[in-house]
Amino acid sequence: MTRTLRGAIALAGATALCLGAVATSGATQSASAAQGEVRIGLLLPESKTTRYEKFDRPYIEAKIKELAPDAQIDYYNAAESATTQQQQVNTALAKGDKVLILDAVDAKSIQSSVEKARNAGVKVVAYDRLAQGPVDAYVSYDNRKVGELQGKALLDALGDKAESGQIVMHNGSPTDPNAAEFKAGAHSVLDGKVKIGKEYDTPNWDPNNANQQMSGAISALGKDKIVGVYSANDGLAAGISTALKAAGMNVPLTGQDAQLDAIQRILLGTQTITVEKPYKPEADIAATMAVNLAEGKELPADLTPTTVTSGSGEKVPANLLTPVVVDKTNIKDTVVKDGLYTVQEICTPTYAAACKEAGLQ
Repeated sequence: MTRTLRGAIALAGATALCLGAVATSGATQSASAAQGEVRIGLLLPESKTTRYEKFDRPYIEAKIKELAPDAQIDYYNAAESATTQQQQVNTALAKGDKVLILDAVDAKSIQSSVEKARNAGVKVVAYDRLAQGPVDAYVSYDNRKVGELQGKALLDALGDKAESGQIVMHNGSPTDPNAAEFKAGAHSVLDGKVKIGKEYDTPNWDPNNANQQMSGAISALGKDKIVGVYSANDGLAAGISTALKAAGMNVPLTGQDAQLDAIQRILLGTQTITVEKPYKPEADIAATMAVNLAEGKELPADLTPTTVTSGSGEKVPANLLTPVVVDKTNIKDTVVKDGLYTVQEICTPTYAAACKEAGLQ
């Protein structure tokens, strides 16, 4: 072998070693980058309730980007379908999401998907509704307290009429664990204080179902016998108020979620109260939990100050916020102050006189 050939072989070997080292270094850096990537799946249950697209989604996404500017967010809306949401979890896992922020359509049926996420090493933050299965953290409001506040507001509005007639109760979806808590909280206040003439659980929180239920209750009980209506949220209240109006009735009516149309009904006197659960604090906490978990950090104690037990028996670190009753007297100090709506959004020409009377204009 000539000196020249030996030199060429040596140079080729050195080059190969160098390129191999670079390739190994690049692969290590890529793996490291992938490992440090913040990729979060956001799974919301539906869009009929205005809060999800108007408030929850933008607030959560903004907070994630504030905490992790390069984060990848994959968004899914299940359109009220538990099956769709299960498929969306599969998609999120296939995409490589490290954390799921999950507001379950059906808290029970989603358990297998939560277990699948755990087996894949993916963390799950239950948002607003406590999904069954090995959830890593949960943020919501004190939902039993919501029902208690609704029940008390209804009794206060009824006054002496509580003993002279009947109420109709419209609870939420039987697949939503929050609905059971609202219902339990309301019953703890109302039972023994007023007669419940009709009571309904309303599938999918559907306002059309609530409208039909209310029309049926009016026919069955007689409109002169109904003194008030418990509605678990504002979506149901919208359907209920339409049925009441068609029957020429105006009785105390509760709600929840502080939807814009509910605030306007309160101004007109066709809905008595709503319960505000300020979305931004809840969304900010969920986003903070998710980013911490995506970065491999332990959740600090102040982020999960309590523990709750899910329907499947898991003990889940949780943060439960305090809801607020909104009536005609405190609209400016609640939903306006909290940035849900401006006075201009609330006080369109149809509501101008009522706004002036309530001190909004």
